[in-house]
Amino acid sequence: MEVILTHQAFRNCIETLAQEILGRRPDMSNTAIVGIQQGGVVVAEALYEAICRSVKGAQPDYGQIDITFYRDDLHKQILQPDKMNLPFSVDDKHILLVDDVLFTGRTIKAALDVLLDYGRPGKVELCVLVDRAEHRQFPIQADYRGITPSTASREKIKLLKEGNTGIQVVRFDDKMQ
Repeated sequence: MEVILTHQAFRNCIETLAQEILGRRPDMSNTAIVGIQQGGVVVAEALYEAICRSVKGAQPDYGQIDITFYRDDLHKQILQPDKMNLPFSVDDKHILLVDDVLFTGRTIKAALDVLLDYGRPGKVELCVLVDRAEHRQFPIQADYRGITPSTASREKIKLLKEGNTGIQVVRFDDKMQ
């Protein structure tokens, strides 16, 4: 297992992403940050906090979505659904969809399906902490990305909690799981 983002590097990456987002969209009114369960929620919460510390004026809404029943591999396994929390209307809202790792694009496709079941956003942008761009199966790309490491398809990238000290991102071979 290899650490590719330490806790401090994770915090720095979140701050950089927040500043990039605010640089392109300084007005956060009519904006919502939506994290995809599970790892995307960790990133979205950190990003939301960083944006709220820096934004001048209206703060964005915050929500979480669960894609469990929208997955195209649901028939292969039994999954326990996660928390779904969209305490606002998505209609005509600018949605910043957040995930931890963009790999094949299937999770993002499912997340878009969830959002469209809740309404019709004005615009959806994608922010990911880790972009594994060379493995895409759907024509989906991030508008904002933290890091883009070169990876083999058999490798996994995961967010891990470091006890009470924070978050780190690790890479490991799928066979080690």
